[in-house]
Amino acid sequence: RIVILSHKNSCSSRLKTQGRRKRFLIVTVYQNQVEKALKVLKRQMTKEGLLKELKRRRFYEKPSVKKKRKQKEAKKKRKAALRRMRSYNRL
Repeated sequence: RIVILSHKNSCSSRLKTQGRRKRFLIVTVYQNQVEKALKVLKRQMTKEGLLKELKRRRFYEKPSVKKKRKQKEAKKKRKAALRRMRSYNRL
């Protein structure tokens, strides 16, 4: 039995964890099915947003660009919430 661990805040030693919870992604490999375990790990990492964060941290992001990105993400979240609310009201 092999356990693969991945830490969400891998950069926490250098950066302050600004109110973030530390979560571990645990995937257990059964009967040497490593490919299946990697697929599950990748799915969990995508769900947690870890891959997106790693891509974003690859290069320095200027504060103005960071602000615009956050505004764009907030707008996208509001739009999705509104869409969910509308579909809920239709039922």
